[in-house]
Amino acid sequence: MSNKVINILVPIISIILGLLVGAIVMLFSGFDPMSGYAALWNGIFGDVYAIGETIRQISPYILAGLAVAFAYRTGLFNIGVEGQLIVGWFAAAYVGMAFELPMFIHLPLSLLAAAAAGALWGLIPGVLKATLRVHEVIVTIMMNYIALHVVNALIKTVSDGGFKTDKIQPTASLRSDFLSNLTDYSTLHYGIFVALAMVVVMWFILEKTKTGFELKSVGFNDHASQYAGMNVNKNIILSMVISGAFAGLAGSMEALGTFGNMSSRAGFTGIGFDGIAVALLGANSPLGVIFGASLFGSLKYGANNMPNEAGIPLEIVSIVIALIIFFVASGYIIRVGLQRLNSKKEAK
Repeated sequence: MSNKVINILVPIISIILGLLVGAIVMLFSGFDPMSGYAALWNGIFGDVYAIGETIRQISPYILAGLAVAFAYRTGLFNIGVEGQLIVGWFAAAYVGMAFELPMFIHLPLSLLAAAAAGALWGLIPGVLKATLRVHEVIVTIMMNYIALHVVNALIKTVSDGGFKTDKIQPTASLRSDFLSNLTDYSTLHYGIFVALAMVVVMWFILEKTKTGFELKSVGFNDHASQYAGMNVNKNIILSMVISGAFAGLAGSMEALGTFGNMSSRAGFTGIGFDGIAVALLGANSPLGVIFGASLFGSLKYGANNMPNEAGIPLEIVSIVIALIIFFVASGYIIRVGLQRLNSKKEAK
């Protein structure tokens, strides 16, 4: 059994184990697992409306997963995706509502504003890591809370003391009448194509450019990279900036597509934190992130149908999702088990 096969099997086994243990939890809680998972399936694929909403839910998860995966591939752990997403959401919503421009200028400008805001929020921990060697995990966790409260204050400022921004101009919207009509008037928008385009961008940067090679090299061994003449500090900062830009774009999916504005928040969206699990499930590869995001987006949206159709509370659904994350995080144990099993077969 090759390493490539093991890499494919690990996330699959993690998902299966998560679903099996989740079924046991439902059973011991007095609910029928078959009915629960049937309701989950119907919530995802039950009709074209559900499919449209599921794809819409997947879009920000792809971008959040790319943000985590990009940083991880370059030797950094960006837990600040949530905060970068929030500032990107606000930037896109503000540019989308504040200006009146032709669509071919306004929509790209709003997307760029989101990416720039996320990049700026990633720049700060990047600079601190590069210059003072402050661990990025500590800084990005704190930056999440700063982003939440700063954005809430900015929303009050631009809305004259209100709790939400005005709706964006139609010229800045990702909404699509064609996609909406195709999926029985769901909120599916063109953001899914932006997300898929960013998958290609990440792959191209990491695999086809000199910059990508340097970023990965610094992530593997910064001392060897410095000895080879690479600017380690510049690459650390650049990695966090690009990661933050992906996260900011994830926020733009909500601002320009799903909601069309931004409201004050009492807590986090959770999308940025789920992006960590998406990246882990996708083995931090651009293509893998698509599959990881598809799973989490589907579970998040399909779960809403479980209380209605099967009477299973959302808390149980959250437990099932948490179990999948647990087994994904325990992938190393599964990998060791598969390798030992493979060694025994080869010995025979």
